[in-house]
Amino acid sequence: MSGLKQLGALSMVLLAGCTTVGPDFTRPEVPWLPDWSGGAWRSIADTAPGRDATRNDEWWRSFGDPALVWLVAEAQRANPGVRTAGLRIMEARAVLGIAGSAMYPQLQQVTAQALRSDRNGTVGGGEAFWSSGVGFDLAWEIDFWGKFRRGIESADAAYFASIAQYDDVQVLVAAQAASLYATVRTIELRLLITQENAAIQQRSLEITERLFRSGQDSELDVQQARSQYLATLATIPELQSSLRQAQNAVGVLIARPPGALPELDSGQARIPEATLDLVFELPAAMLRRRPDVRAAELQLAAQSAQIGVSQAALYPSIALAGSVGLTTTSPGSSNSTRSWFLGPTLAWNVFDYGRLKNQVLVQDARFQQLYEQYQDVVLRAARELDEAATGFVNSRAQVEVLRDSVRAARRSLDIANLQYREGLVDFQRVLDSQRALFTQQERLVISQGSVAQNVVAVYKAMGGGWQAARARPVIDESTRAVMGARSDWKGLLQAPLPPAATNPQPLPTDTR
Repeated sequence: MSGLKQLGALSMVLLAGCTTVGPDFTRPEVPWLPDWSGGAWRSIADTAPGRDATRNDEWWRSFGDPALVWLVAEAQRANPGVRTAGLRIMEARAVLGIAGSAMYPQLQQVTAQALRSDRNGTVGGGEAFWSSGVGFDLAWEIDFWGKFRRGIESADAAYFASIAQYDDVQVLVAAQAASLYATVRTIELRLLITQENAAIQQRSLEITERLFRSGQDSELDVQQARSQYLATLATIPELQSSLRQAQNAVGVLIARPPGALPELDSGQARIPEATLDLVFELPAAMLRRRPDVRAAELQLAAQSAQIGVSQAALYPSIALAGSVGLTTTSPGSSNSTRSWFLGPTLAWNVFDYGRLKNQVLVQDARFQQLYEQYQDVVLRAARELDEAATGFVNSRAQVEVLRDSVRAARRSLDIANLQYREGLVDFQRVLDSQRALFTQQERLVISQGSVAQNVVAVYKAMGGGWQAARARPVIDESTRAVMGARSDWKGLLQAPLPPAATNPQPLPTDTR
């Protein structure tokens, strides 16, 4: 018993002397970010009404369009990219469980053997001797240099990175759904305006044909009216094709086969409008809150821990090993031999130093690559925000000008029709006025669609729209049933995501 006490004391000393090699991760600095004022975003933030950050969670509701609200909810639920991102969280949970299991004994082995020998060397003849034995071996490597702790740290960061990537997919899907919805409504409105202008031009053609038959007008006016009318009609099939393509894109987004979506019947030919409410905060804090930036930072943290894992391999590994065995022999012998062993072992790959040292350098180079990628992600996020804000300001200003232009073109057409009937102008003036009205109406609709697209782009650049998904199941019920029947996932499939308003806590690492 005294030997066991001494061994236990030795184990405590070894555990107390454990250290953790490798760099400790710190949030990377972005040199230009603290001094960045926000660019064009700041200019609209100074004029837009402010609101609490939590109201940015479901920004698409500000459009006041039930069909859009349904579409975003369906996309965030059924989109294949969202479902795949949720499964990557399950994978990361399993990897975290693997990393945590390294803290337990690494070798657990039971052996059994039986041996027979004949005294005269002939099988089945003479006197036979039997020997049998059973043994149990156990080895537990002490995490003296922090190899396993760094492994857990890396897997933990990778798990949170998978959640951030899931959040990012939610942001992208919500923005894509709203953008495609605005595209569908814009094309519908363009198609309606084209049909209305075609009807106006058809009436003009009928008038010129009557005047020509009565000898009051020339054939030139008839052919010009027919040419403009047919040119307008020719744009309708193209718009119908574009509409079907946009509808199919919406269907793919929500995992539906190609075809019309009855859920979008309400609100047809009406481009959704929304006021742009911004959150007043520093640009640096806003960009760092974006899911894609958080994911890049957490991937950097996971790789930082991998440097420590590689560095720990340069040092000797210290393990506690033990074995218990029982051996019996025959014939006529009731004796059995019991044996046991318990003690520390040391292994050191001294002659493999070159490979292990370069493995550290590999992990360090990968860390630096991810650092550069992180810088690029933040820079691109700032660019996206600035360009979206610029596009919103310019498209909104363009809409105001084009509305006046459409009113003027409509009034011009009315005057041209009146003067033509009174014989004051020729029919060419009417054709020019019709063409100008159609062109300005087209430009106005496209510009209104651009405003909606830029509102979506601004909210996307701010990184909003992922928070509500944290309260929903990551994996749908049918998929959980299939995966649970195929493998023993225990509670990993049902474990909820950390709330959006709090810092997530790591999962238990023991998933056995």
